[in-house]
Amino acid sequence: MRVLLTGGAGFIGSHIADQLAGQGHDVVVLDAYLPQAHRTRPDGVHDVTDLDTVKALLDGVDVVCHQAAVVGHGLDPSDAPLYARNNDLGTAVLLAAMHEKKVKHLVMASSMVVYGEGRYECAEHGLTRAAPRRQADIDRGRYEPPCPHCGEPLEPRLVPEDAPLDPRSTYAASKLAQEHYAAAWARQTGGDVWALRYHNVYGPRMPKNTPYAGVASLFRSALERGEAPTVLEDGRQRRDFVHVTDVARANVLAIHQPGTPGTLTALNICSGEPHTVGDLATHLAEACGGPRPRVVGGARSADVRHVVADPARARDLLGFRAETSFAAGVKQFATDPLR
Repeated sequence: MRVLLTGGAGFIGSHIADQLAGQGHDVVVLDAYLPQAHRTRPDGVHDVTDLDTVKALLDGVDVVCHQAAVVGHGLDPSDAPLYARNNDLGTAVLLAAMHEKKVKHLVMASSMVVYGEGRYECAEHGLTRAAPRRQADIDRGRYEPPCPHCGEPLEPRLVPEDAPLDPRSTYAASKLAQEHYAAAWARQTGGDVWALRYHNVYGPRMPKNTPYAGVASLFRSALERGEAPTVLEDGRQRRDFVHVTDVARANVLAIHQPGTPGTLTALNICSGEPHTVGDLATHLAEACGGPRPRVVGGARSADVRHVVADPARARDLLGFRAETSFAAGVKQFATDPLR
């Protein structure tokens, strides 16, 4: 099988490339080597916004695995053009090229950030949608989203793929836009799309010392400097941490499994075992032999409290189950090479 892999030199993309090559597939890598994820940039590289380059690389391709994107929380709204160009325009150019070259099968990286806050339940009012948290509440150390009906704290539940979508950051808005572009392409061409909504991915080759990296990398970078990891809020915010080798394997499974023609199918790619951000910081500090985390309160403007994933659909449709446990993965991550 011949696979065009965008972002194939990056954190997740490089692991996908390794697994595909290990199975004997022909992998064509396109990567812009953006400074947000790479320390060096080779001469003569092209990115996914170059239509002529993408069309040329699609010759003989059976499936596209689209990982190219600027990721992470970023700095502030001044990042919007960066996300829009690389994530949204890049996806639009890729889809146009796939239409011209009649490539029908797409696997693309999406993200849990499209959900905004996760799913919640009120003891009195049942499942309910959490409103954005108020800065005044965060300043007082009240971090749990309140029920919009009675004001009592909500209890987090597993987030399924049909949950309401509510992006809270520029990055999140760009990921949802990618899904919408791909869904429109599928309807118009009869192609099929797997949109893999990654949860908190960590593991070897994460970029370090950059605001575009994930929280695991930020903690590890601090520990390498001999500093305590800085944990916002009270450290009890829940996430689903999933190892990069599992994420890469989910992509390989999706590459081999065509979806429903004319349809985008979203899948949570997660471990199904939520842990708190404080758990991650504590376990990583212990594994690195570094100082204990500092819990400092506060929150960034686009932060959400809990996103806890439901892994059932990926298991049912792709046969995907995460294999690396949190304990084993974090222990490995203490010495994994970063970029």
